[in-house]
Amino acid sequence: MITPESLSVTTPTDREIVMTRRFDAPRPLVFDAMTKPDLLKRWLFGPSGWSLPICEVDLRVGGKYRYVWRHENKGTEMTAGGVFLEIDPPNRIVQSERFDDPWYEGECINTLVLTEEGGKTRLTLTMLFESREIRDQVMKSGMAGGVDESYSRLDAVLAELA
Repeated sequence: MITPESLSVTTPTDREIVMTRRFDAPRPLVFDAMTKPDLLKRWLFGPSGWSLPICEVDLRVGGKYRYVWRHENKGTEMTAGGVFLEIDPPNRIVQSERFDDPWYEGECINTLVLTEEGGKTRLTLTMLFESREIRDQVMKSGMAGGVDESYSRLDAVLAELA
């Protein structure tokens, strides 16, 4: 049985959003689910109705990634990608993020930190934006709700893999 965890979303600085969530799985398994395309396609697509049909990951410093999300009923797509800046498996990933058809200006730097606590993994994702205005725009977008739905799906994927 999967017990839902709460997603914590804070804004500790003028340009950051920090999301924290605990998963009932060991850190290496969570790291794999965050980096392997076949696993990402199973959970990283936000609200229901969306999918992740294209997921390309070149997991090395300087390597690129590209995600294409598709709304199945509307046929609309959203594409984002970036470059891996730091990789320390299974502890930390720093990557840039930019949308092809941007819904916010500029580039975001995402820092993912995974810490294991008694067989469970705490995920902390820090998103650094170019300005406070952009951070506030992202906060108002409903993005946190989509992340929460995705992380609930990730719980199910991790339970299946464990």
